[in-house]
Amino acid sequence: MSSASTSAFNLPDHLAVKADLELVGDDERHFASIQTTLAESVADLSARLETERKAPGGVGQEAMDRDEEIHRLSTRLSTLRRFALDLCLGRMIGTDGDDPVYVGRVGLTDRNGHRLLVDWRSPAAEPFFAATHATPMGLASRRRYRWTRGRIVDYWDEVFTSEGLRSSAALDDQSAFIASLGSDRSDRMRDVLGTIQADQDAIIRAGSTGALVVDGGPGTGKTVVALHRTAYLLYADPRLGHRRGGVLFVGPHQPYLAYVSDVLPSLGEEGVQTCTVSDLVPQGAAALPEPEPEVARLKSTAAMVAAIEPAVRFYEEPPTEGMEVDTPYADVWVSTSDWADAFDAPAPGTPHNEARDEVWEELVTILAGKVDIADTDDTENLAALVLRSIAQNRELAATFNKAWPLLEATDLVGDLWEVPAYLRLCAPWLSPEQVRALQRDDPRDWTLEDLPLLDAARRRLGDPEASRRRRRHEAVVAAERRRMDRVVEEILTLDDEEGMMAQLRQQGLRDALVDEGALPDADVDLLAGPFAHVVVDEAQELSEAEWQMLLTRCPSRSFTIVGDRAQARHGFTESWAERLGRVGLGQVEVASLRINYRTPEEIMLEAAPVIRAAIPDANVPTSVRSTGVPVAHGAATELTAVLDSWLAEHAEGTACVIGDTAFVATDRVRSLTPALSKGLEFDLVVLVDPDEFGDGTEGAVDRYVAMTRATQKLVVLTSP
Repeated sequence: MSSASTSAFNLPDHLAVKADLELVGDDERHFASIQTTLAESVADLSARLETERKAPGGVGQEAMDRDEEIHRLSTRLSTLRRFALDLCLGRMIGTDGDDPVYVGRVGLTDRNGHRLLVDWRSPAAEPFFAATHATPMGLASRRRYRWTRGRIVDYWDEVFTSEGLRSSAALDDQSAFIASLGSDRSDRMRDVLGTIQADQDAIIRAGSTGALVVDGGPGTGKTVVALHRTAYLLYADPRLGHRRGGVLFVGPHQPYLAYVSDVLPSLGEEGVQTCTVSDLVPQGAAALPEPEPEVARLKSTAAMVAAIEPAVRFYEEPPTEGMEVDTPYADVWVSTSDWADAFDAPAPGTPHNEARDEVWEELVTILAGKVDIADTDDTENLAALVLRSIAQNRELAATFNKAWPLLEATDLVGDLWEVPAYLRLCAPWLSPEQVRALQRDDPRDWTLEDLPLLDAARRRLGDPEASRRRRRHEAVVAAERRRMDRVVEEILTLDDEEGMMAQLRQQGLRDALVDEGALPDADVDLLAGPFAHVVVDEAQELSEAEWQMLLTRCPSRSFTIVGDRAQARHGFTESWAERLGRVGLGQVEVASLRINYRTPEEIMLEAAPVIRAAIPDANVPTSVRSTGVPVAHGAATELTAVLDSWLAEHAEGTACVIGDTAFVATDRVRSLTPALSKGLEFDLVVLVDPDEFGDGTEGAVDRYVAMTRATQKLVVLTSP
């Protein structure tokens, strides 16, 4: 819509009846006001953002406030520029006779204070999503818009009272929703703000205390609920704001993250960190699954992760023998109690490598206190010399380095798989056979099952470069102080008619002239946490050990956990409460989604027996729609013909070939394994030799998952 005079509606000819001004006149006038206010808001936000960016950075709380304001302004400006009038999702008219309330992706108020849009996450907007005919929540009618390229190409009305009939043109209360289900898929998931169902909305708006499990089968909208809930919680719960840790969203694999990458920005949230579990550790990029099932099982337990603590403590044992340290001032005896007192200096929870300097400084201080220093005019300087002489003692430093060495996480974990005695010490519950099974010729050939152990080791050890960076920083600051001292002394030799130079003799002012910003910072790990809330999709696949990676990043234990026990490749026979309680989550609430909005009934009729053959009590959801297109079967040699025919008939939409590793993907046809198709959806899915996916539960789950990715048509091809 290029100007306020251009209609917001672009209805096709067969919907001409809906273009009557009696039906859309109020909308047109309201959209004109929205467009004017949008232009004003974008200009205002741009100016304010420019002003903030040019303002001095400040320090401390002032700097944090400035960064928070820049983030807030940038996010809102990005959202307003991303959309235009299609910020508006729809409107609702109450039984109270007041003006219609228009619901938007964000709230919008004109310069006179008139509310043009209420934010979809606000309490005022809740009836737009949650009202039903059984519980209308004070609504007479509700209208939903369908936007294409910034203009309305259709709209639907739902009427809750007889009064609502007067301003309604379409009375099919499911038409907007069903139309969205049948639309072509793209390579990016769309948000579903315009068609959120009441059962989904209740989960989206649930509180953030404890762990909420969103349990549901294929096509029930678990993922879109999780994404919309993320945006809702950031808006509604001040405890989860970016400054307080924000939200981490964890998906099953990279194709999934790419697929959902547009949803949160479209909902006005661009600061959410997204990742897979493998992304939490640098070694995850190259790690492959553990080939030995028993080894994978042993490494995937919480007990094995707990073995990292004794593995580190092994390197924090004080020497059991005393020693004498020679200094120019006196010979100092280092007793075993001196070592023990120094090793106890760090506060509990201080990472090993970062505690090392504290231990060393405490040891040097203890020993310096044993040297008698005569009370002279130079006592302070003499005490500093004593400290320096002890700190420079090579024999003492060598003994300390051996007792409390700097450690790398990769070395620590690698030693477990290379030194049987070390593994037995740290994991005494392992049998001799299990210890032997865990040994590796190349202990640093990392697998996915090693990642939780590497993560635990990294967090327990801390940065081995922290001490070196601190020493380099201290050296840089000392050199800067010496340089500024020379500058100040030169200035003081000048004539000082105003008497202002005397201020430079104050040490505080000299210190202020020193640039202490020269500390070479480590790269910030944006995934290290802590986070205020963590959302986990396809959570049924996580092992006990992987859960530990997430729990350490969320001390509040505030989680949204999304999954389907019937889609667990390695089986999931216990309840969610039992599984999560075992890994460390005590307060668990389960919300179930049982309606399949995505997968047509024809496909589910063939998919259900596949999973129930392996998991008889699988929660197979009920499909709400039928396409009339049965599942097609054929020979694997027909793959090219099937794809060519479908592409010729469909100018838009996406397809996926699952199971043929030789097939090369194109712009509109993906090629994936069953595991990498999880969480995705396509108009057409072609399975190639699904019987080759495997046996038992894992094979059945892979076939079930692959079959239920289709929203329109499923073709199953087999080799002779």
